[in-house]
Amino acid sequence: MFQMTRLAVVALLAAALSAGTASAQTVLRSSDTHPDGYPTVEAVKYFGELLNERTAGRYSVEVYHSAQLGQEADTIEQVRSGVIDLNRVSMAPWNSLVPLTLIPSLPYLFRSPEHARAVMAGPIGDEIAAGFEDHGVVVLGFYDGGARSFYNSKKPVNTVADLAGLKFRVIQSDVFVDMVNALGASATPMPYGEVYSGIETGVIDGAENNFPSYESAQHFEVAKYYSLDEHTIVPEVFVMSKSSWDRLSDEDKAIFKQAARDSMEKQWELWDARVSESRAKVEAAGSEITTPEKQPFIDAMAPVYSKYVNTPELQDLVARIQATEG
Repeated sequence: MFQMTRLAVVALLAAALSAGTASAQTVLRSSDTHPDGYPTVEAVKYFGELLNERTAGRYSVEVYHSAQLGQEADTIEQVRSGVIDLNRVSMAPWNSLVPLTLIPSLPYLFRSPEHARAVMAGPIGDEIAAGFEDHGVVVLGFYDGGARSFYNSKKPVNTVADLAGLKFRVIQSDVFVDMVNALGASATPMPYGEVYSGIETGVIDGAENNFPSYESAQHFEVAKYYSLDEHTIVPEVFVMSKSSWDRLSDEDKAIFKQAARDSMEKQWELWDARVSESRAKVEAAGSEITTPEKQPFIDAMAPVYSKYVNTPELQDLVARIQATEG
């Protein structure tokens, strides 16, 4: 009888420990609009793997890719309210909430992807990130959103003059509209999913984006002229709901931050490989890629900078970004 009782107690303890272990794991939900396999999606998965390893299984991340939880505007509200824990989102939708996010969106601010990475991974990135906390999120890191360039169905673009009269789709951002207009072209904000048909039917002459987007959306089929002007290199933001963040211990916060930093470097590696792969694909398909002299394009941005870099503080921030090596 005693033996039976003892065995029963051991069994109960084992069951309790097993249940305790199961309930101890916190599964964090993360959103991304890009498809599975995209560098940002894979970087967040990598973040989750590191988190699981470094917290001995107490935390894991489930990534909902392909806009399963909604488009960016919807998921921003979800992460701010704590409905989801993590979100990878573009910088542009934050412009109205966090004014400093306008600065990394400025045309020709960054000299190269390497320069953008050096800025956003350093003290300036921390300064910009601080502005997010008043809006319900904590920035864990910045990913590389790629260098955006113009492409069109009409002709090669080698000079600013070549842009005159062309109609380009842009994201719904005043900075992008003003940039295109300053170059003598016409800006047409429209959803990304309408670009292919817009070029095909002549509603627009082209668009602007990075090589992976140009390739994966098949835009090279209807717009074979790609001008590598790299006018913007807008970072992507990886954020955590502040309500979820505030529940972490100081030790776990440090683990989260380091895992996010490590995932940034992983994303850069994946991004560079994807850019090379996409460029090779579109070149093989017949796209004509030109590399214009950038300085005349930069000179044309004077009115854009006058409009948006309009305080001593913002002028100082731009100067510090330009002075950063990378």
